Amino acid sequence: MIIGKSEDPNLTKAVFQLIYPFSLERNCQDQLRETLLQESYHFFQLGDLELENSYYGPDNRVSHRDMERYYLPFTNHVLFPNNDDPETFRRLTKALNVGAALRTRQLRLNFTVHSADIVLCPFNTGFLTLRVEIDPGQDFGYSQALEFGDRMRHLQDTNKLDFDTFVEYEEKSFEEVEDFVFQAIAPHLLPFLDHSPMDGTYFEKLPFFMDERMFVIGFCAFPEESDITLLHRYRAGRLDGLNLQGDARVSASHIPYMERYAANFEYDRWAPNTYYITDETCFICLTREKTETANRLANQMYGEYYYGLLLNLFHRIVLLKLSVSYSQVQLERKREHTEDLIRDITCFSAKYYFVEIVSQTQGREIFHQLRDVYGNDELFEDVKETLNDLYKYQETHASKQSSYLLTILTIYTVISGIYGMNQVIEDLKGDYSWSFLSGYSTFQWIAFAVTFSGLTVAFLLVIGVLWKWGRDFLRRRRK
Repeated sequence: MIIGKSEDPNLTKAVFQLIYPFSLERNCQDQLRETLLQESYHFFQLGDLELENSYYGPDNRVSHRDMERYYLPFTNHVLFPNNDDPETFRRLTKALNVGAALRTRQLRLNFTVHSADIVLCPFNTGFLTLRVEIDPGQDFGYSQALEFGDRMRHLQDTNKLDFDTFVEYEEKSFEEVEDFVFQAIAPHLLPFLDHSPMDGTYFEKLPFFMDERMFVIGFCAFPEESDITLLHRYRAGRLDGLNLQGDARVSASHIPYMERYAANFEYDRWAPNTYYITDETCFICLTREKTETANRLANQMYGEYYYGLLLNLFHRIVLLKLSVSYSQVQLERKREHTEDLIRDITCFSAKYYFVEIVSQTQGREIFHQLRDVYGNDELFEDVKETLNDLYKYQETHASKQSSYLLTILTIYTVISGIYGMNQVIEDLKGDYSWSFLSGYSTFQWIAFAVTFSGLTVAFLLVIGVLWKWGRDFLRRRRK
């Protein structure tokens, strides 16, 4: 499809937040937190109003009061903790304000990394977020902004466009975006990542939940006289930037298909001036409002909507992890793993997965649209079915164990009732030698064997119960 100049206007502002979800090694969150604090990361709290202007660039600020009012109180407890609670979202942020440049065959764009977040979440998960802005002092078009977002989210080179891309920073050239992220911006995170998902892989260098791309929150401000067309909105959702020849790229040519896509993935309450496009890998706002209003919309992308996307990503990732854990439990059939999974599912559904999270109407609609795009409700229903299956398996397993134990005790009770332990008890009183065994009849031998095996079984049962109780207690304490 040939794109005319009207379909590729220059932008007045383009900012992106690049989000990399990760999984951490067990019991390393506190160590990582201490490391980050030593590296000038700051623990984010809503009560610290000085942080409202610290991380978002010269033209943007985030109102902590608005964020608190935006979410319901029980959600605020999870998203904005007042203390260092490992069962909440612990956000550590570092102001950077460093310049870099993205170079490809078709373009060179200077950009600024305003800040970096590392958010430590329950279930050994977390998010790394980079807040970047294309420098407004240079001319850049809509296609170039989309190309910037698309290239920057590809951590590893996977196609021709990626191989022709590199990042220049402090007189160094990084061939892959992951090198720029984990060597220049957040070098202290890599040692703590859980690399077990990479077992059996051949080409991966980083553990990914889905693919080698980061999630993108974008904001593009058009000139006031521009029209935001269907083509603009479709390309935003797909991040269709430039092709190998430097022309605008469109991944579809059928207009009815684009219309169906827009109907499913865009939020057009403030059309024709502002649109929000939600896709599986990006959430983008397109607006042609005046500068003051556009900056306010960008502030929301940094604040309320940022946390909304994080919460939805957290739900999706944990639900996927629980589903994978269920498949492992099905293979291993270990009781302690089953109990751990039941506890994790119950904890997640009770503490983190709420039907209503946002207090405002427009925010609730956007949040639910994100949830629908990620399919979190379907995943949650599947996990609830998993929980029912686990309870059934646990009941069946416990019933079998009780049946076996009851059988053993019944056998001992019956034999003891028939023969009686008093046939050998008298011989075991006081000082004795084993010589009396030579005069035992067959029935006395049976009684003797029943007596000592019964005592052994009783002691073993007591020791087994105490061992399981102690192990479960320590496991709960560790969690």
